[in-house]
Amino acid sequence: MSLLPLTALTTLLHVYLAVRLLPMLATFTPVAAVVAIAIAISAVTMPLPFIGMRSAAKPPADVWKWIGLISMGWFSSMFVLTALRDVGLVIAWLVGALGGPVMDIDRWPLWTALAVPAVATLTSLIGFFNARRTAGVVRIDVPMPNLPAALQNFTIAQLSDIHVGPTIKRGYIQRIVDAVNQLDADAIAITGDLVDGSVPELREHIAPLAGLRAHHGTFVVTGNHEYYAGAQAWVVELRRIGLRVLMNEHVLLGARDPRGGAQTDEEVAANLLVLAGVTDFTAGHFDVAHTSDPEGSLAGAPTAATTRVLLAHQPRSAPAAAEAGFQLQLSGHTHGGQFFPWNLFVPLQQPFVAGLHKLGAMWVYTSRGTGYWGPPKRFGAPSEITLLRLVRA
Repeated sequence: MSLLPLTALTTLLHVYLAVRLLPMLATFTPVAAVVAIAIAISAVTMPLPFIGMRSAAKPPADVWKWIGLISMGWFSSMFVLTALRDVGLVIAWLVGALGGPVMDIDRWPLWTALAVPAVATLTSLIGFFNARRTAGVVRIDVPMPNLPAALQNFTIAQLSDIHVGPTIKRGYIQRIVDAVNQLDADAIAITGDLVDGSVPELREHIAPLAGLRAHHGTFVVTGNHEYYAGAQAWVVELRRIGLRVLMNEHVLLGARDPRGGAQTDEEVAANLLVLAGVTDFTAGHFDVAHTSDPEGSLAGAPTAATTRVLLAHQPRSAPAAAEAGFQLQLSGHTHGGQFFPWNLFVPLQQPFVAGLHKLGAMWVYTSRGTGYWGPPKRFGAPSEITLLRLVRA
């Protein structure tokens, strides 16, 4: 959808808010005035973050993008709550019309009209704090059958969906890097949607990622937003700063057998972790050469190396990953819904929303994301830095 019809649609939805709330708030003149001004600001500024994204138009300054994205989060809650209020009022009226308890028609519409902006504003403030704080560490043990003793307690620090862009800059990234480096992980995985902008725009802001430290390094796979921003250029840039981008390929991470002594080639291979990465599930729509291929990512892997972990941005890569023989898939993309009501819609597209789940014999861990997309708002879906530990089942 282009910007003009989208702006027209959001303007009409703001008109709906005004029509449904302001007449009821008129008896509280100061409140009505504040809500009216807020609705007007939201209607005007919401389109601003999208100017220039897909055209030659000059994008607005970051301060206007900030205002527009904050407005987007507030408007989202306002719209949902207003719609729920209207549904509730209709149900109450029908109950009364059918002989049930009669609602105080003069009192309840007024107080619910006051509650809508109050709740929307409160959740937006809480959501802003949750989004802007440094993600907390979530520790997950993944039980894996036949895990070699050499890989017992192997740890992977997962970052996902950081979305470096208009409101997430270098300082935010540096805080994440500092937190991850304290974990002393064996490997670090970034499972896509790292950026929302071009390399020239954001090179400086993703630079702290070069400081990530793990025993075996940092590994990255593309998400759908990398393809919106120019995936090939980002692959080159991430490799330039020392990150390993896995494009339907794998690496073998060695572990020393704690028993010591001489080992056959097969015994050595059995102690290896196959860490594979695929391009985004939708990558083939942008570049057919980037079509996601979980099975192809294992090409050349030693058959004796049966501990196999896949990095795949979207959880819906999981059926193909399970068929290819992986034991664990690490994904993101969903943000855990980020804030109500979007968490209700994620299952319509993805098999998992957040957390550790089983698909056949394979585990799938879906991160709620380490940053956020769009509105700086997280409510009911906290961001996370995940530390996964492989343990014998």
